[in-house]
Formats: sequence, C-alpha cells, structure tokens
Amino acid sequence: MRTFDYVAPRTLTEAVALLQQWGDRARVLSGGTDLIVQVREDRRDLDLMIDAKHIPELVEIICDPSDGLTLGAAVSCQRIYEHPVITETYPGLIDAAELIGGIQIQNRASLGGNLCNSSPAADSIPALIVHSGTCRIAGPDGTREVSVEQFCTAPGKNVLKPNEILVSLHFPPPPPNFGAGYLRFIPRNEMDIAVVGCGASVQLSDDHKTFAQARLALGAVAPTPLLVENAAGLVGQPVTEEAIAKAAQAAQAAARPITDMRGTAEYRRHLVGVLARRTLRKAVERARV
Repeated sequence: MRTFDYVAPRTLTEAVALLQQWGDRARVLSGGTDLIVQVREDRRDLDLMIDAKHIPELVEIICDPSDGLTLGAAVSCQRIYEHPVITETYPGLIDAAELIGGIQIQNRASLGGNLCNSSPAADSIPALIVHSGTCRIAGPDGTREVSVEQFCTAPGKNVLKPNEILVSLHFPPPPPNFGAGYLRFIPRNEMDIAVVGCGASVQLSDDHKTFAQARLALGAVAPTPLLVENAAGLVGQPVTEEAIAKAAQAAQAAARPITDMRGTAEYRRHLVGVLARRTLRKAVERARV
C-alpha cells in the first residue's frame, strides 16, 4: 500500500477547506471499511485521508418527533441499531445496519460511508430510500440537499464534487400506521455481497385495509440502487396478496440486472419478485403493530 497523509479535523469548515485544497487526491474516512481496503488493494489512489469521526455534525444523532431523524454521515452502524428510538421508528434502517459486515465492522462502518461508496449492491441504500432519506452536503459554496435515490450516479460514483462532504442524512418522522423493512439474498450467511436487496415502506389506512403510501427500492439489479416508481401504484389499493404481487411485478419490470459471478440476470429478476413480496409483507406486518 502506498503512503498517504492523514488528518483528523475537528470542524466541518476545516474538513471542507482540506477537500478544497487537495481536490480529488483526498477522501473522507467515515468508517474506512471500504476505503482502506480499496487503497490497500491499489483500487483507489489518494494522497490524503480526512477522518470524519471527530467532526461533531458527522457523528451526531438527533431524534425530533416533529422534524424526524438526523444521522451524522459517520455515525456507526452499532450506534444506530442500539438506539431505542431508531429501532422503534425506523425499522428498515435497523435491518440494513445489522447486515453490514460483522460486529467488528459495524463498530466502524456507517450508513453515510456505505452510501458514499455507492455500490449498486450496498445494503443500506434501499433502506435509506424507502425511509425517504435526504442527503445534506457541504462544500465551499455552502450546503445543498439531494434525495438518496438521486445520490448515486453510476457504480462507485455519486453527486459529490471533489470539494464536498456528506454531512448527514435526514429522515422525516414516520406517519401513523407506518412500517418498513429490508431483505437481501446472499449465497452465504456472513459478510457477503447481496445478489439482490430490497427495501419497502408502507403507510396503511387507519383500518389497516388500504395502502395510503408505499415505496419500494432495489439493490444489485441496476447500475445504481433503484427506486421503483411504479410501486406507488399500491396507493389506494386494498392490502391483499394480489396488490402485493402486482407491486412485485412492477419491481421486476423496473430491474435491469446483469449476469455476473453472483448470479444470472434471469435469476436476479426472479429474486426481485420474491424479495419484493416478502419485504412488502414485512412492512405491512410492522405497520399493523
């Protein structure tokens, strides 16, 4: 592994200044579980690592009943799934956070880092999408916001400019009768990459018989994690297996899988239907509690 400089700024302003100075020769170290491996294997070339774990805005968790949840981009998965309010109100995030690597990895890995790595198969991103996450980005020109579904632009690529940093992720407060979940299929039980991942969220009517809102997102079946636009067709439909099956068919139609060492395109498209049905059922079950 080639040598590089390391710095641990204490303020967001300092971090942005370093990014502005070093440009694309610098990378933010959120957890390092992807970045350090990429540098060690000579898949990423850089001169400076900027440790985000000492910047207050990037490691804070703010739960506000009226405003929702703000997660600093460098908050570890372990802190997320051990937080009682997040566990109760944002269940899809917990499903994803508990799947990213093993326990040791989860003490470092972050949902923000997983998003910035921008893998099409990232476990966190479908869950972030179905919880209507918004990315808060800072740079020398100020701040801007981008929805999670618009953040990734290609495998390993995203909307961040060389002098910008992902500060936090914001999620609106869940409405009444809300449920969400994330499921994936992998060929092994531990520390493997999803062949297909699926996140779903629903809001049910007060009598739990009709879909009031629905979001469905897929991983590992397109160049970027994918929001299934046609899943909104569930809105107004009765909560039945027939309606869920139609949403799963819409997910299969939206998927653009490829054949690789983890599975064929046909196999992935089949799995999309299976996981979409299962994840929607899981979300409905949680909404009814």
